[in-house]
Amino acid sequence: MDTKGFAVAEIGLLELERKSPLAEMYALSPFVWRQSPEYELLVRAVNRSEVPAEKVARVYYGHSRDGLRFIMGDHAVIPPGPGDDDKDGCEDPTLAIVGGTYYVYYTGWNQTFKRGQLLLAAGPDIEHLEKRGIALPSQPHSENPKEATIVPVADGTWRLFFEHAVAGASKIGIASAPAVDGPWTVLRSFFDTRPERWDSWHLSTGPVLTTDPRRPVMFYNGATRHAQWRIGWIIFDERYTRVVARCEEPVITPPPPRELGDTDIAFAASSIEQHDAIYLYYSIADKDMFRATVRRAT
Repeated sequence: MDTKGFAVAEIGLLELERKSPLAEMYALSPFVWRQSPEYELLVRAVNRSEVPAEKVARVYYGHSRDGLRFIMGDHAVIPPGPGDDDKDGCEDPTLAIVGGTYYVYYTGWNQTFKRGQLLLAAGPDIEHLEKRGIALPSQPHSENPKEATIVPVADGTWRLFFEHAVAGASKIGIASAPAVDGPWTVLRSFFDTRPERWDSWHLSTGPVLTTDPRRPVMFYNGATRHAQWRIGWIIFDERYTRVVARCEEPVITPPPPRELGDTDIAFAASSIEQHDAIYLYYSIADKDMFRATVRRAT
């Protein structure tokens, strides 16, 4: 598929070797990174229930030799609670490793107040994370922040892209900090939805490739008012202050629903660039996970 910037060459299904209780859960939002020779994975795991309040997410860890078949751990590395900020769910993990410390941003959910906030956990490795509390709270101008993407900037600062709610729509917010663990200051966003397009109503963050720091690329998520989510791309300047280029059409569109109740959603979570290929990891219908091999179009 040619998208006038990137071409999808191959798509593979992620397979998880897992035990109970993870084996009975939905797994989505695959955050994958490479520590040679293995690939490592954080996923959002959700128990199956017809009652939304009973779907309490937690974060599991796995590892793989090929980036497609992962052996999963038998316990959550970020479980819900005991505090109120994430007592009803830990969702959508994002990782940065700086100075030998693992920083995991994730969305904490409180069902009582219907409130999501960006939280931070950190530690010497992924199995020994300590919760550090709220990194970006829910505020009137950036309600229910979630889906964090964090990137370093050439001047030594950091940017945090996040999804938040505005008048029934999802938008992308931007924050800046002097260090990877904050404190974060919300900035003015410089890109928005596009009328009459596939990303006309909702926007959400996706992974950022910084292989070329002068032209970082985000594979972002966009949708219509009917929540038909697709994956596209956008290129920023090196300081993340303006848009250099943006796709006309999606890079990835979900296939037709296979089962009754399947949602029309493709949602990017992470990416890895190695050699001449980009591995883009994403979820379909909030329950199946895939890896697209993407190449830069010539």
